[in-house]
Amino acid sequence: MSYLDSLVNHERLVRAAYNSTNFGLARMNRILQALGNPHKAFKSAHIAGTKGKGSTATMLAEMLRGCDLQVGLYTSPHLLDVRERIAVNSEKISETDFARTVSAVAAAATKAKVPDPTYFEVLTAAAFYHFANEGVEIAVVETGLGGRLDATNVVSPDVVGITSISYDHFAQLGRDLASIATEKAGIIKRGVPVISSPQRPNVKEVLVAAAATAKAPLRFSDEEVDFSYRFEFSRALGRHARICLTTATSRFEHLHVPLLGEHQAVNCGLSLGMLDVLKARGLPIDDQKAMAGLANVKLPGRMQMISDNPRILIDGAHNAASVDALVRAVGQNISYDSMVVVFGCARDKDVSGMVRRIQFGADKIIFTSIPSPRSADPAELAAEFSECSGKMAQVAPTLDDAMRIATSAITRDDLICITGSFYLIAEAMRKYQTKPL
Repeated sequence: MSYLDSLVNHERLVRAAYNSTNFGLARMNRILQALGNPHKAFKSAHIAGTKGKGSTATMLAEMLRGCDLQVGLYTSPHLLDVRERIAVNSEKISETDFARTVSAVAAAATKAKVPDPTYFEVLTAAAFYHFANEGVEIAVVETGLGGRLDATNVVSPDVVGITSISYDHFAQLGRDLASIATEKAGIIKRGVPVISSPQRPNVKEVLVAAAATAKAPLRFSDEEVDFSYRFEFSRALGRHARICLTTATSRFEHLHVPLLGEHQAVNCGLSLGMLDVLKARGLPIDDQKAMAGLANVKLPGRMQMISDNPRILIDGAHNAASVDALVRAVGQNISYDSMVVVFGCARDKDVSGMVRRIQFGADKIIFTSIPSPRSADPAELAAEFSECSGKMAQVAPTLDDAMRIATSAITRDDLICITGSFYLIAEAMRKYQTKPL
């Protein structure tokens, strides 16, 4: 951990120039070559997008694991423990293996004359090295930032997944959706099938052009794939979504979505579409086993209730589209009299978009800071909120202060929703001693 903390960590930097010097694949390729190219030892499914990457990746990994495959899963960011990012068959890498693996990557970086690998590059290489050592048959790999220059973009996947693309990481990816989509589409490989969530017209245009250039078959889950979902209620499951997806090789009917929210139904449809591609490409996929595997999905920090008294919900909605999805999901799935929202985010995000949307469904809003140098000023968030909504909001310098205000303003049937940055979500989990699911 001391070694990792000594590295440049773009996740914590206030602003990192998005170029081939700070990002890019040259250093990764040299490190991996010194390690014996572990990323070539297994098949992979590669996922990019703005929101829903982690959920889609986790659902796909669990379905593959349900089919008795040895499955690696690489995601980011982590919440409480960096080892959460690297898992085989749903088990995060052990401390011993983590130490051994990171040490091997550090030695490889020295051997390859890469004196300044980044935090994310080392973790990515460590994941691939661990997967190869564990005999992983297929790894589900989530991009960190963008796609084209992302350290994960060294894999040669069997399927590419693109989740919903919206505004995020303006400083690195551009201030318009077409630019952002172009960076995300950078993971599309020649001839490799692509499955995409429904996209806005200008995003869709970019993906279609990128796929055509790469001669990669592209399907959208709301068009070329026969996909639908609906909501229902049962005593056993409460309020939940069920989806149907039919292709030439697979048929999933009234499948229970294990994560709450309409957006998770869409993410589930994408993961099923990717599973279908892997099945068509020869992986031993059994639909019934895959459905049983999907039922095992649990994802901390997404629509997770961490306290019953007071009722506290956490969700890492860290861009405007995610805030929209959260507001809808709370309304669809949770009963409450009034909702107090505690919100904090990084200042390089789409702050205006999030602040405009956070008012819907919230009866009271408290803006706070996040434990990161990139934290937005709570007072500035409140000022922007008041300007765009005409409503007042409260400001608290820390989460502890925000929770003191929130808990003094609620009754038993009210709900406190802590949302925004994953840094804030992780802090809430620590405060309420919540273990990862």
